[in-house]
Amino acid sequence: MVYEPEVYHLTPNKGAPNSDKPVLIYRDCLPLPISEEKTTEFLESHAWVKKGTWGHIDVRHFHPNTHECYGVFQGESTILVGCGGIDPDDHGTKIDVSVGDVIVLPAGTGHCNLQSTQDYRYIGVYPDGAPPWRSELGKEPIDLTEMRKETGSVLLPAEDPVNGANGPLLSLWTQNKDSV
Repeated sequence: MVYEPEVYHLTPNKGAPNSDKPVLIYRDCLPLPISEEKTTEFLESHAWVKKGTWGHIDVRHFHPNTHECYGVFQGESTILVGCGGIDPDDHGTKIDVSVGDVIVLPAGTGHCNLQSTQDYRYIGVYPDGAPPWRSELGKEPIDLTEMRKETGSVLLPAEDPVNGANGPLLSLWTQNKDSV
């Protein structure tokens, strides 16, 4: 079964470069019974590597040097994508996510949790071979040209984290090349 993602296109903001590559949300795609272990095994089977387990993070930030993927194995949250620290909420997109969902954020995408259930937990995975992430907060206006250059130079992942080598991520992201 191929899971088709919801696709969210973002524009640059003063505090987050975002990307021409869309944010992808795969709904209810994690294998049953959903657990941290099964979520990790599933996402890592598609050339992504687990780097941690987290819950609610309300600090707006972005990673200019790597793509990031979340596998939600408990609870629910409203995430805000597209905003850095200085950007108003209405310059981003609010997305509700819940247990079983997978979120893929291209390098440079501003993100945070606005509200979450107390039990909200997810694993964070990154493309195999990606450097350790660097967090930027976007509390001051960014140099958009430089940031888009950096985010645009991040290599594509080898596989779609949900569907593997033949998944839609690679075609969606190559249709939407970053332009500097």
